[in-house]
Amino acid sequence: MSVTKITSDNFEQEVLNSSKTTIVDFYADWCMPCKMMSPIIDKIAEENDNIKVGKINVDEEQDLTMQYNATAIPTIVIFKDGKENKRFVGVTDKETILNELK
Repeated sequence: MSVTKITSDNFEQEVLNSSKTTIVDFYADWCMPCKMMSPIIDKIAEENDNIKVGKINVDEEQDLTMQYNATAIPTIVIFKDGKENKRFVGVTDKETILNELK
């Protein structure tokens, strides 16, 4: 499954109303730790059809960034049943993220 670009316009549909557990990566193009996380997030999306993976550009989606208090990036938020279930701030390895999905 591919990574979905999440915006204010599709957030409710893609994240809050998703029937799947959803991982959301708050990132910025200029952020070096975010660039380190990007291949990890892409790999999780590629290897796991049972979850949805999305990315939110904090520079383009400032309202969502403030709403979910993603003050440090990268911030990875796991949503289950439309609610925040777990949050990681900074570079996080794939196994740690996947362990939270079990």
